[in-house]
Amino acid sequence: MADLQDDLYPATEVGRVDGALGEAEPCPAEAVVVPPETYRPVSDPDDAPLTRAHAVLAAHPVADGYSGLPQALRRLPWYDLDLGESAVDTDVPRLRKGQVGAVFWSLHLPEDVHGDRAVGATLDQLDLAKGVVAAHDEGLRPARTAGQVADARNCGRVAVLFGPAGAAALGDSLGILRSLHALGLRVLTLTGASWAGEAGLTRFGEEVVREMNRVGMIADLSYASDRTVRRVLTVSKAPVLFTRSAARALRPHPANLPDELLTEVGEAQGLCLVPLSAGQTGPTVRDVADHLDHVRTLAGPECVGLSGTYDTGGAHPQELGDTSCYPRLIAELLRRGWEESEVALLTWGNVQRVLRGTDFFARAAQQRRPPSAATIADLDG
Repeated sequence: MADLQDDLYPATEVGRVDGALGEAEPCPAEAVVVPPETYRPVSDPDDAPLTRAHAVLAAHPVADGYSGLPQALRRLPWYDLDLGESAVDTDVPRLRKGQVGAVFWSLHLPEDVHGDRAVGATLDQLDLAKGVVAAHDEGLRPARTAGQVADARNCGRVAVLFGPAGAAALGDSLGILRSLHALGLRVLTLTGASWAGEAGLTRFGEEVVREMNRVGMIADLSYASDRTVRRVLTVSKAPVLFTRSAARALRPHPANLPDELLTEVGEAQGLCLVPLSAGQTGPTVRDVADHLDHVRTLAGPECVGLSGTYDTGGAHPQELGDTSCYPRLIAELLRRGWEESEVALLTWGNVQRVLRGTDFFARAAQQRRPPSAATIADLDG
């Protein structure tokens, strides 16, 4: 992977977004989504689809939106991800074979962990995840920004971003939100809290979203209620993620999105990461490709991505059993007539856009707004 081509976006632009706040150029009041450069083909259209898939992924590897590896490793007495680990779906050799360039590691907790215990348990998960990356630094590298993700890929490492974590990890405190962000948490799922439920966001929930925008933490809306989704799309000025959501019209599932919401996600320039999950998308590669086609049609090619959901305990479609299998899915999309430029956005460019947009807006917001001192008692009573 060390010889991968340059990022879809210029390195100088990424560096400007990720630099120190004091060195930044004046930022506009709202985040600006910078379109990708004109795509340059990297393969011969006469090649077989799998050969073309490998060529596209060499230049634009997969940014995998959800992995349960930290929790899976906690159950093992010993492991070595550099050599290979058959007890899990993910290790460095299979990430390389699958041409994965970045992955989000979930810090979600078991359902019976909540309240004050959730804060400490999330910190334990984050500490474990950081330790795993540090122990496998020949293959993995921690990353927080679009620039660091690109740097890791260009150095032949897989970038690891920490998150999503559950909303319970905040303990209803914006101070804890800022502390978790400072420790490296990048994504927060807005479910499982009193301020983000079936009725939508409370006043404190809206303040959480605004503070997430200010510090540069991404909102994950998978499994959120439709009212919460719509309110976050209105309140958030930075792009949002759905870390594991497919099309409800094709397969009913609580995390899958109805067509009207997929259209709204596209209008808001959010990002729906379609999971490689038999329960959510179906038992075959073709089923996953059907969901990707559907989301692309409704939300647009700039608003669809991939989420492996490996090491979460769920079943995966045939031929997509572990992280080495992504080229098979990309080959199926090429057979269906996806343009290479659309595949490049699906695998890499769209996640980079969200990371860059989130950081860009945070830099602007920090110049305009101090850290919020609001409490849930102040706003929700």
